[in-house]
Amino acid sequence: MAVTSETPVLDTLAAMTIDSLERCSMEPSTLVLTRLAALCAMDAPPISYLAHVGPAQEAEVTMDQVQDLLVAIAPVVGTARVMSAAGHIAEALGYAIAVAEAEDSGNM
Repeated sequence: MAVTSETPVLDTLAAMTIDSLERCSMEPSTLVLTRLAALCAMDAPPISYLAHVGPAQEAEVTMDQVQDLLVAIAPVVGTARVMSAAGHIAEALGYAIAVAEAEDSGNM
């Protein structure tokens, strides 16, 4: 029997991610950077990057590492995808910061 939820799509994506993480033996920072590279290659929307902000923080991935990643994959995925990814990452980080500030001030 299917479990009902108010967020079935997000719940499914979260379950897929957890399952993937449990089956992968990569170091957490390598895993996050690999996923960010894949998102860039796919020209993923900001919400996809937002889903990786928490895991990136937990894995202690730095902005310098993300920048190095974008530099490293630019010759493969192209400048348009890298510039798009940089913008999407910035947008996702801005949203994450706004949410954290709202939570800190008790507005959520």
